Amino acid sequence: MTKEKNTKEQIKLAVKPRKVTGRKVKNLRREGIVPANVFGNKIKSVSIQVALDDFNKTFELAGETNIVYLSIEGEKQERPVLVSNIHLDPVTDTPLHVDFHQIDLTQKVTATVPVELTGTAPAEEEKGAVIVQLVSELDVEALPTDLPDVLVIDISSLKEFGDNLTVKDIKIDSSKVEIDSDPEQQVVQAQEPKEEEPEPTPETEVEGEGEPGETAAPEGEETPQHKPAEGSSPESDKAE
Repeated sequence: MTKEKNTKEQIKLAVKPRKVTGRKVKNLRREGIVPANVFGNKIKSVSIQVALDDFNKTFELAGETNIVYLSIEGEKQERPVLVSNIHLDPVTDTPLHVDFHQIDLTQKVTATVPVELTGTAPAEEEKGAVIVQLVSELDVEALPTDLPDVLVIDISSLKEFGDNLTVKDIKIDSSKVEIDSDPEQQVVQAQEPKEEEPEPTPETEVEGEGEPGETAAPEGEETPQHKPAEGSSPESDKAE
């Protein structure tokens, strides 16, 4: 389900200035605090810290395309920011560091927006096609207040194997949002399912044939056997 932008209530987050830097930030993380920075055009970068629980709740609402109004302790004015980058722990996926991009609400910004499929493809329902999404996200340019949460593309026109949809098939308000990509770039395709290769049939032994390198004895004669050397046991050559 597509999440609608919250146009009635602003998303706010209270943070504190951060004096701890370098390796000492590990102590903050142990206390449930995430180190972060605020950066932007024509502003001085600011080191801040935010409670992990507060950040998680805020990010769940805002994602990377909704404006967060950052309240830094000691400052009178809130800062409009976007969550720009989250460094995650590779094992636990817990945020280790966050970058907030301070924005000018009157200037366009570029953000990465996920692509979401909607509808049902006849090629899949009627012919068993495999619907393959080739692009999962795209960069868009818009005013901060016009950034979409997702880019939606309807796959109900995919009827035959090989049918595809491109960037130009994504429905957007082109007067407000511009997708920074080739309009002909394929986003989704209906592909014919690959046939499973049959398992190889075991080779049938031909009667009378021995192993490679062996000669079959003439009918009525016994095949000569190797005799163990004197003083040795038939088991003596076997590995321990």
